[in-house]
Parts: sequence; structure tokens; C-alpha cells
Amino acid sequence: MISPLKMYANNYSSAQNQQRQDMISQRYNEIYSHELAHQRAGGSLAGRIVIERDSNGIPIGGHVPIKMPSLDKNNPDKTIKDANTVIFSAMAPSDPSDQDYNVANQARMIKSQAESYKSNHPEVGKKLNLIG
Repeated sequence: MISPLKMYANNYSSAQNQQRQDMISQRYNEIYSHELAHQRAGGSLAGRIVIERDSNGIPIGGHVPIKMPSLDKNNPDKTIKDANTVIFSAMAPSDPSDQDYNVANQARMIKSQAESYKSNHPEVGKKLNLIG
């Protein structure tokens, strides 16, 4: 027969384990939801969701890699479009982090470069009319 003290200790330990699991699940779901917003908004430029955990297995953060555009002088419109996607993706969660703001600002700088290049080189992207 199990002593009442041992049964209490087992129940207490079980309650602690359940509380820990609930906390881990809640934290995981919060992080996953944030990262899923990035991934969905990033479309084909976004990679897979990565959830980072501490040494105790508790989720502490996450990220979604995204392909940051570079200035394409042959197609600045594509650079602008991709930069807009990155900005939209970075700001998609309801609670953007400092890193999310940094990514959005970096994409805004690239977008600005592409817009400037496009306005200074109006011939870029224009198709020649060889028929007419």
C-alpha cells in the first residue's frame, strides 16, 4: 500500500508536470502563431518556421528565414515587389519584435534604392517596339 505522504508527493509531482507541460504548450503556440504570420505573409520568399528552445526544452523564440531582395538593376520593379513582401511579412504578426522592425527597415532601404534607380533610369524595364 502507498503511504498517504507518497501519494501526495506523486500527485504534487504530476500536477507540477502538467503545469509545466501547459506552460510549454502555451509558449510554443504563442511563438508558432507569431512565426506563422511571418511565413504566410512572406509567401515564396519565406522559409520554414524554426522554434528555438532552451536547455530545458522550453520554447524561447523562433524565426522564419526570408530571402531579402537585392537591387536588380535590370528589374527594379521586382526588387520593389519583393521588398514590399518582406516588409509585409516582417510586420504581419500582431506583436512585431525589434528584429521584425529591423528586417522591415532593411527592406525599406532596398525598396528606396530600387525606386531611386528606377526614377534615374527610366529606360530600364521598357520594352522595345520592334514592330512599329
